[in-house]
Formats: sequence, structure tokens, C-alpha cells
Amino acid sequence: MRRVFALPLLLLLSLWLAAPAWADGLGSGSSFVSTAVKKVAPAVVRIDTERSVPKVGLDPSFNDPLLRELFGDQLPHSRERGQGSGIVIDAKGLVLTNAHVVEGADRVEVTLADGRDVEGTVLGSDAITDLAVVSIPRGSGLKAAPLGDSERLEVGDWAIALGTPYGLERTVTLGIVSSLHRNITSLGFSDKRLDLIQTDAAINPGNSGGPLINASGEVVGINTLVRSGPGAGLGFAIPINLAKGVAAQLGQGSTVVHPYLGLQLVPLNPRLARDNNADPNALLQLPERDGALVQRVLPESPAETAGLRRGDLVVAAAEQAVPDPAALLRLVEASQVGETLPLTVLRGDQQLELSIRPAALPHA
Repeated sequence: MRRVFALPLLLLLSLWLAAPAWADGLGSGSSFVSTAVKKVAPAVVRIDTERSVPKVGLDPSFNDPLLRELFGDQLPHSRERGQGSGIVIDAKGLVLTNAHVVEGADRVEVTLADGRDVEGTVLGSDAITDLAVVSIPRGSGLKAAPLGDSERLEVGDWAIALGTPYGLERTVTLGIVSSLHRNITSLGFSDKRLDLIQTDAAINPGNSGGPLINASGEVVGINTLVRSGPGAGLGFAIPINLAKGVAAQLGQGSTVVHPYLGLQLVPLNPRLARDNNADPNALLQLPERDGALVQRVLPESPAETAGLRRGDLVVAAAEQAVPDPAALLRLVEASQVGETLPLTVLRGDQQLELSIRPAALPHA
């Protein structure tokens, strides 16, 4: 009998010894999820907004530009309400959320975790990273969330989303980090600069601006958007390491400066290059390698000044390989406005070493 049970007993013992730290609470009425949530939940807030929007469909004459110029704000308007989430990042009264949550808002009301409603003031907003900072009165008991390190995330890590989807407060969903460095342009947003955390933790309308946390109860991302499909949905969050830097500038009332080169780029790889080169009607022969292919050079841009041309293939920047446009964008974003950024460019059968000085991205 002892021989029959020896192997299962050893197996159970080894499993117990190898159990992860978050499993300690399983079977004892709590879990690693509830433990993690308790660390962050007191800092999660709901954000309600109101904005004035022109009424449409009442009278076509109100669309006349002359009438708009004459009557200005006297034209019929309605109040539009919106809702999102946020996270207290400083006990002095700073709340981090998405820019699209507070965009154009005339009034911002913040509901704290203890149920108190306070007026909020938008200190700053950056549409490029979809982040905003809202100031609220420093009240007793205001607690900031612990912020983690998004660079330490790995695919397969636990991901917990908190927020107020559909106005349902104190909602928690669980999933994993399903991908990292998901470029937002691949999701159809060409006016943003973001490499996102992808998760299968449910993120729904109203979750925007709320925290994505890890199993240790640290904020690793700010929920920003969701893509739904048959049978499943994918959520995306802004890495907290990026959000920390942007929030520090917005919290001081500063405008976030983004370096830019003035290039429109498309990815190139050997297969695409071979297909192009085999076409007798091809306008030019392309290098058969990975890189960021220049599709257009914007006039009066740093790229034009540096001598870049349509058809150039950028293969390296700042002595780092550039396998695609997203890699170049990350290096540009990490550069400094006005400082030299070296580029390695292939033009036909020539390799060129160019120097370019990024400028501040013009605001729309």
C-alpha cells in the first residue's frame, strides 16, 4: 500500500512546493485577484463629463456659415454627457485618465471610491498619447495607486482591469497579457503614437482611463480601447511607464512635446521587395530587406532638410536596427527635439549615412 501512494504523495508535495505566490489565497475565501484589487481599488474613480454640442436636424438654415458667424453661441445647443474611469496617481489630487474621456468637456465630476463627488479640473491633455490629468481637491483619505513597471511585463502575465463600464462601479475583470508592443496604427489610429499592451481581460465602454493591474496589485497600464469580434474581444492599455512621463508634464500644466521627422512610411520586407522588383512596371527597384520605406516626405520638414527622398529605405537609426516603421517611431519618440539623430538609409544600391534633427510635432 505504501508503494501505491508514494508517487502521488510525492507529486502532490512537489506541486505544493512549486505553487506560485498568488495561489496562497486559493481555497481560503480569497484569491490573488481580490488581494491585488484591494491595493488599487481605493484609487479608482468614475469620471462624468458634460459638453455643449450644436443641435442638428432642427433647421437646415442653422448650418449656414453666415448665420453661425452672426449668432455664434446663441445657436441651439444641447448637453452631451460622457463617462469614463480614472486612477489617482498622487494623493495631492491628481487623477490620470484618457484624453478622449475629458475631450471638450465643460464640466468634469469625479466620483471617488468612497462615494464622494467632487469637481475636477483638466490640467492638461495630450491627444497623441490619449492621456489627460485631472485635478481634484485634496481631501482626507485620498490614496494614490501603486504604479508598477510595464517594461517587466511578459506575454502570459495576469492582467486585471478595473473601472466603471456602462456606469457599473467597482467592476473587475481578469485575463492575461496576450501581446506587447501592439502598434496603435495597426488598429486604424494614424493620429496616435502608442505601443499598447493587449489583453483579453474584458474592457468595455466606461473602462477607458481605468487601470490595468498585475497580480501584485500594481498599475501597469491605462485602459484605452477595445476591439470586439465574434466570440471574443481584445482590450488595449497604454503602458504605465509612458503614462508616468506624460502625466508628469501634464500635471505641471506643460504641453507634451513629441519629436517628428516628417515622413510617411510603409513596412518593407524581402518578399514585398521581390514582388515589386519582378513587376516590369515598377517605378524603382527596392532593396530586398526589412526596413521602413519612405512613401512621402512632408514639405518643410526635418526629413526634407536632411535630404530624404521617396523610395529611401531606413534600415537603422541611432545605431539600432529599424525592421519596420514602428521601430523607427519608437526611436524618434525617444529622441530629443533639435538633437542630431543619425539614420542609415538605402537608396538604390547606395548606403547613405544621414543626420536629421527632429522637430516638435505641430499641434493640429
